[in-house]
This record gives sequence, C-alpha cells and structure tokens, in this order.
Amino acid sequence: MKNSIKYIGALAILSLLTLINSACKKNGGFYDAADQNVTFAGNTYDYLKSKPGVFDSLIVAIDRMGLKKTLTDSNVTLFAVSNPSFQLALRNLNTLRKLSDKDPLFLANIDAVQLDTMTSYYIIRGKKTTDSLKLQDGLDLKSVHVGYPMHASVTKISASGQVGAGPEIINFDNTKKSKFIRNWATSTTSSNNIKTKNGVVHVISADHVFGFDEFVTRLTFVPPPPNLYLEIGGIFSSNRENGGGITSGENSRKVIDGDDHTKFLADLQGELWMRFELKTPAVSSVYTLTSANDANERDPKAWTYEGSMDGSNWVELDRRSNFFFEERYQQKVFRCTNTVAYKFYRIVITELRNSGTFQLAEFTINKTK
Repeated sequence: MKNSIKYIGALAILSLLTLINSACKKNGGFYDAADQNVTFAGNTYDYLKSKPGVFDSLIVAIDRMGLKKTLTDSNVTLFAVSNPSFQLALRNLNTLRKLSDKDPLFLANIDAVQLDTMTSYYIIRGKKTTDSLKLQDGLDLKSVHVGYPMHASVTKISASGQVGAGPEIINFDNTKKSKFIRNWATSTTSSNNIKTKNGVVHVISADHVFGFDEFVTRLTFVPPPPNLYLEIGGIFSSNRENGGGITSGENSRKVIDGDDHTKFLADLQGELWMRFELKTPAVSSVYTLTSANDANERDPKAWTYEGSMDGSNWVELDRRSNFFFEERYQQKVFRCTNTVAYKFYRIVITELRNSGTFQLAEFTINKTK
C-alpha cells in the first residue's frame, strides 16, 4: 500500500513538472498577450455612441466641429480620446484661469478654431491597423482636415519582468511639423484594432491630456498685434548673411517668411542686427522673436530693440539680457513704451546662449495696440 502511494505521488509530481516545462517552452517563460481584434457592427461614430460614459466629451467636440459625417461615411482611423483626457485638459486650463479671476471654460464655449485643430489631430485618413504601423520607423500619418503630420509606431510593453513580453501598444505622436523626435509630443494606446464599418479605432490611454501639450497654451495665448512689415511693407536687411549666401536654405530672409519651421542661421561675430525699413513711419511698441527648431545654445540671449528716423541715428526702445526660450518653435512677445512713429526698426543681437552661431525662426515688428 505504501509503495502504491509513493508511486502515485511520484506520477503527480512528474506530471506537474512536465506541464510547467511545456508552458515555459511554449511562451519562453512568460505569457504573451494576444492582440484583441474586435469588430463593431456599425460606423465609427456609432461605436463612440455605444460607449456611454467613455467618449461623451469626444462626441461633444466632434458634433460641435461638424465631424460626425467624417466618422460616419469616410475611411478613417480614430485615436479615440476618453473622458478623463478631456477632464485633465480642462482642469489644467481652468486652474490657470482661476488665478487670473477668469470664468471657467468648457467644450461648449472654448475657441472653436483651436478645438477644431486639436480634435482633428486624432482623426487620420485611411484605415490603419497595428500591422500597418510596424515599419522600423513607424508610419507618417495625415489628419483629415489639413493633412497635419502625425506619426505612429508599434511597440510591445514589458510584462512579468520581461522587456517586450506584454501586449502591443501604439505610440501616437504629434510631430509639431518637426523631423526631430525630441520635439514630438507622444501618447500611447490602451486598446487597438477595433474595426468598424468605415474605419479603425485605437483607444488612447486615459492619462493622456487632450490636445497633447498644446491645450492650455492654445487657449490662453494672446496673439501679438498686426505685423507692420506685412501691413505697410518695406525693406528687410541684415549686417550678416548665412555662409551659403542669400539663396541658401537658412538665409536671412527665412526669419521673415512667416514659417517657424525655417530659420536664419549665421555667425554672430560680435553682434548681428536685422533691420526693417518701412515704406511709411509707424509706431511699434511690440516685437516678437520665435525660437528655431534645435540647438538652443544658438538662441539669442541679449539684445536691444531700436528705432530710427534716418537709418543712421538710433534710439534704444527696449533692452533684454539673460533671456532664455523654454521651448523650440516658441514665439515670445516683447513690449516697450515707444510712442514715436519711426521709419526704421532693428534688433541688435549681442549675446547668444552658449555659441558663436546665431539662429532664429521668426522676427516681427508689430503695431501698438
């Protein structure tokens, strides 16, 4: 009897070891979560409506922007943003507004142009499942409205202590029209490949802030007054040119082309000035500088803003020192107390952040409000 019990016990232990060994061989010692490919019997807009309490805020934004038809009959991929993402964005905005004694804003009354821009980030042309995003460098995407450049790539997250052992997620990027990944704003998905009659839905993780990192700045930024150079016209000049000459890709005219993704790059050589000669004199007490795409050590750190009647005798209107841009492509608005209508205005750069090479994306002189 005792021998029988020992025999049965040994068989049980052997069976258990065999089962464990088989599981380890099958999955390399970890559980590899299978992709969840769900098919919904309706269009993409219907899918959102079928999830009450999940996508209510997104539906409000889509309805207000007139995007319902796009999600009903167009081939699109939707990176669906859930309610918590909108709540985070609005809380951040209204906390700042409260400090300024301003009334709170809601999806129903925030600036429609900005809401339309940010909502369209998440609606991509064509049907893009995870399989189509598995290229080595991911895939460049275009938004439905203006073809805004977004990007997506697939990766596997860690699980059970193993790198890349978990389910696949999508890294969904707002490229900010930059080829440099360090300038992108990235979110991830929590579920993928929900197929509808007209598209694909990937659900953005709940910790994402709607609008990426632009929601608050877009809705609190006060644009500068009109650009005098565009309004009146005139002649732009600089005492320094790019080493490649006036026809190079980073010549001095790039600083007035209205595109913050181009730049003027040149050696400082002690000081560098940029000058506007207006067709007719005008009062400017506002000017703007916009940081370029990379290499913050090339940013201007100290300068003077000056006005002149004849282009030879200059009056200092504003002086800045120890200045730093916090971000790339960042427009800064500077104000002074000038009340005189000068024909000439210039900025004289005297110090850079930590370089002998100067760069700037945009420079404008602006009307007095």
